[in-house]
This record gives sequence, C-alpha cells and structure tokens, in this order.
Amino acid sequence: MRAVLDVIMIALNLYIWVLIASAVLSWLIAFNVINTRNQFVSTVWDMLYRITEPVLRPIRERLPNLGGLDISPIILLLIIYFIQSVITRYIYPNVF
Repeated sequence: MRAVLDVIMIALNLYIWVLIASAVLSWLIAFNVINTRNQFVSTVWDMLYRITEPVLRPIRERLPNLGGLDISPIILLLIIYFIQSVITRYIYPNVF
C-alpha cells in the first residue's frame, strides 16, 4: 500500500510543477516576452496545454466569469494540496 501512495504523491507533485510551468508560460506569452512562432516554445506550450487543459476545463466551466482573470490553476492547486493532506494525515498517517 505504501508504494501505491508514494507513486500517487510523486504524480501529484509532478503535476503541481507542470501546472506552475503552464501558468508561467501563459504569462510570458500574454506579455509578449516569448513568441509562440518559435517552434520550441510552440511545442512546449502545446504539450503543457494538452496535459493541463483536461483537468482545468471542468473547473473553468463551474467558475463565474471573472473577466481576464483565470483562477482555475489556483483552485486545482488547492484541490491537489487537499488530496495530499488527506493521504498523509488520514489514509496512511504513520508513513510520511
């Protein structure tokens, strides 16, 4: 059971970093710091979009329209931290 929980915790930690990278890259693109015409930037952006969008889309659908502000990554981070907290405190408290 501990191995499964370790894999879940590692996957959640990796997804947190992917989510942060996606948010930072979206800011850099929005403020024209980097250009999506660059093939490498376009490839990285497409990969991050494909990884994060299926999870963020349902959250965005349930949120009210806040104009240009997208808080769905923050909500997803809070959900992931909640899941990690439940795993470490209640499911297997003596492991971590």
